[in-house]
Amino acid sequence: MTMDTHKIIWDTDNRSDVLYDFASDHSLRNKWNIMIVDDDSMVHTATKKVLRTFNFEDKGLKIISAFTKDEAKKMIQQNPDTAVILLDAMMDGEKAGLEIASYIRNDLKNTYVRIILRTGQPNDVPEEIVMREYDINDYKEKSELTANKLCTALFASLRSYRDIMLIDTNKRALEMILHSSSTLLEENSLVKLTNRVLDEILAILALNPIKVRCNTSGFIATKNPGTRFNMLSATNSYKKELGQPIDNLQLSLSDKAVKTVYHKSFSSQHGHESLIYLENLTGLADWEKQLVDILMVNITIASDNLFLNEEIEETQKEIIFTLGEFSEARSKETSNHVKRVAEYSKLLALKYGLSEQEAEMIRLASPMHDVGKLGITDIILNKPDKLTTAEFEVIKSHGTIGYEILKNSSRKIMQTGAIIALQHHEKYNGEGYPYGLSGDKIHIYGRITAIADVFDALGSDRVYKKAWPLEQILAYFEKEKNKHFDPFLVNLFLANINDFLQIRKELNDRFCFSA
Repeated sequence: MTMDTHKIIWDTDNRSDVLYDFASDHSLRNKWNIMIVDDDSMVHTATKKVLRTFNFEDKGLKIISAFTKDEAKKMIQQNPDTAVILLDAMMDGEKAGLEIASYIRNDLKNTYVRIILRTGQPNDVPEEIVMREYDINDYKEKSELTANKLCTALFASLRSYRDIMLIDTNKRALEMILHSSSTLLEENSLVKLTNRVLDEILAILALNPIKVRCNTSGFIATKNPGTRFNMLSATNSYKKELGQPIDNLQLSLSDKAVKTVYHKSFSSQHGHESLIYLENLTGLADWEKQLVDILMVNITIASDNLFLNEEIEETQKEIIFTLGEFSEARSKETSNHVKRVAEYSKLLALKYGLSEQEAEMIRLASPMHDVGKLGITDIILNKPDKLTTAEFEVIKSHGTIGYEILKNSSRKIMQTGAIIALQHHEKYNGEGYPYGLSGDKIHIYGRITAIADVFDALGSDRVYKKAWPLEQILAYFEKEKNKHFDPFLVNLFLANINDFLQIRKELNDRFCFSA
């Protein structure tokens, strides 16, 4: 083999035996990176022929070949966005494939790429030992890996890679949103604020690992009551129109393809409006639209703050509740769940003896208790059947995901939210998660929110259960005193149940039980 294998890429969409240099062929960027690592050139040829017409989610493959252990290590460094590696276990008489897998996971810290180990010598690399001791995603004997089974394995691996990357994208986008939300409204100029928001929005849209978006452009405009929209910030293509009035009606009648344009206006309770207009977009997902909307809420309410001197704290509250409701909406939970949990938490905190200020802090932070669910795939989150052990472990991770998202903020509300997100599934007897804390080792914020969250969850329909009657809920709390819940807090809760039921009545929705 005399050619430079570090530049060999096979394009499955071209239907011909042509080798490409990916560095100079931009048409291959919107494809799935697949790497074949094998010392047998015939394996490369056969695999490429099988995958010639392979397509997943309207994207073909670019297949990168490596023939030695050293080549494979170099290639994965040069192509960190590789989705799947078809890895030969034995090369040049040694277990090079296992060393490569260890290098990818331990040295490069790459946990995203899906590794399918292929071997023609299963006795030398037993499946049970390999799967237990190495972070490999699939194991196939070459003799059993027919064309159909290879494609099936690749479909499964690409779906897994896609979901992992989207979860990571959601997490990074949320971190950006939370960081931005903590500081954006400190700007004392609406122009500076809109410039920052536009930059944040473009950065979030660029995170999507599935959609390739080039040359996204647009602007943000605002208006006061009785005036026209005025463009305050824009990308280069609209710089000439900065400071000029625009007509929203003309935008809605744009002759551009609907799928490539997103625009939406937002109104405040005092009549100020903001408008976001973006073009040259492809496949804008609902979660991306919602994150864009959250940032735009900042601008709309900031207009009120700047012109009417409203408290910035109100904006922070709205953002927190919006994020909380967003996470609940993804798990198809009740529309007022986060609001009720917030009010229950404050009431119980006051009954416990916390100050009005600290109880209000819990009320503001508790809507973030399940924000980590945004890092859980919908397939698991909304599964109507009983979860497998592995799926439940994924669900249990939402507490630590939420904590990681919130912990780095210097804001007291976010710090409180981080504690609640991490500990609201701990149990008083130490049998909860994620750390098995018990008794007073569980922060009072977590113990309070646990009761509020479970009380509302039991009284609401979920995808996996119907709402419980009130008598059954109260009996459950009596039973779980000193087990799931702090017994002192349970006694306070039961002694004041009518106050909690009044909150339920005021924030009722069609899913709740009838008291």
